[in-house]
Amino acid sequence: MDLFNEEKELDQIPEATIPLAERMRPTSFDTFFGQQKIIGKDTPLRKAIETDTVSSLIFWGPPGTGKTTLARLIAKATKGQFLSFSAVIAGIKELKAIISKAGDYYKMSGKRTYLFIDEIHRFNKAQQDAFLPYVEKGDIVLIGATTENPSFEINSALLSRMRVFILERITDDDIKGILLEALRSESGLSDMNLEIEDSALAFMAASADGDARRGLVLLENAAIFVGANSTITLEAIEKIHQKTILMYDKSGEEHYNLISALHKTIRGGDPDAALYWFARMIHAGEDPMYIVRRLIRFASEDIGLADPYALTLTMTARDSYHFLGSPEGELAIAEAVVYMACAPKSNSVYTAFKKALSDANEHGSLPVPVDLRNAPTSLMKDIGYGKNYEYAHDFDDGITSNEYFPDKLKGTTYLRPTENGREKKISEYVNWYRQQRNSKKQK
Repeated sequence: MDLFNEEKELDQIPEATIPLAERMRPTSFDTFFGQQKIIGKDTPLRKAIETDTVSSLIFWGPPGTGKTTLARLIAKATKGQFLSFSAVIAGIKELKAIISKAGDYYKMSGKRTYLFIDEIHRFNKAQQDAFLPYVEKGDIVLIGATTENPSFEINSALLSRMRVFILERITDDDIKGILLEALRSESGLSDMNLEIEDSALAFMAASADGDARRGLVLLENAAIFVGANSTITLEAIEKIHQKTILMYDKSGEEHYNLISALHKTIRGGDPDAALYWFARMIHAGEDPMYIVRRLIRFASEDIGLADPYALTLTMTARDSYHFLGSPEGELAIAEAVVYMACAPKSNSVYTAFKKALSDANEHGSLPVPVDLRNAPTSLMKDIGYGKNYEYAHDFDDGITSNEYFPDKLKGTTYLRPTENGREKKISEYVNWYRQQRNSKKQK
């Protein structure tokens, strides 16, 4: 019994026209590679499947990690109705029409309806609200797939009613297993009688970059290239392989993950790891000027007075890149990355400035002390502007008894310089200055 009949079964399509990646979708959990932390035996999700108590859930992970396949396997294992939609092309009106049939379908067949929404984050928050009543009543088991962080992209009301499972990047060993299975399987390439060199298999798995689908596409292209009854060699793979496009979205979470890794690695003082994260971003197509802007910020925030030259060097790296462009100019940025990773660190200016901003915000427009005010007119002089102001150059040590803070903030200190690098000199001056000031105020 099937009230929907929305999807054309793959066995109705000539097998020769079905891509290898589709033909090799696992048909049981025993043939599913990877994700054993969430789907292995005795895991909560596996037990829910075995007892047919699966609730609405979200699969969050990179492309090619098995989100769609897992959803299909869950429906198959529980003998449920599986419906697949893409948020890119499906509208809420269309989905509501399908969902409205789900309750009747359950009453007539005793089967649950699994509604799989690929790229569910593409629906806006208002559209996501449309699922709420159906999820709450249990008319459907909603399975959403997303490559974006659900905390940011999924309506909080809907998210609270769904369980999130994080799918990890598939390991190279798992991808090797998938590729070898494709070579042996009747649904795969067994009829071509192909062999593959270990080096070619390793290269192919690495080039897949954690995406099983990408690995199978590469294998299929290699099989076509070498032909039946042949061996897939490393040389053959290198001929057909194009540059790997690393998983990267300049507006997505991975963008922020990588720049965060670069920033924290430089802060931690590891020049080798810092170069790696910088290279990752460049290789993935990040705008070098975005990286430079973040490095300039880093030079002020995390190095600061411990080595003020770091700021000069990053500004020079910016100018060098403007002058040379890519790839030559990228070396100047790499130099700045290494220099800052090795430089002494201090966030004293960053911390002090944050406190000063907080006071400025909290206390509003505190009046400037009268003796610090400018007196360009006679009236201003008559009412006391500038009166009792002590000119620092008139004192041998340059220290006066002037109060430079508004009355409400007298005695406030923001800056706490460290003893790191060149900031040690700043620390010595600040300590000396504060002692001299206190001494003169007490007289």
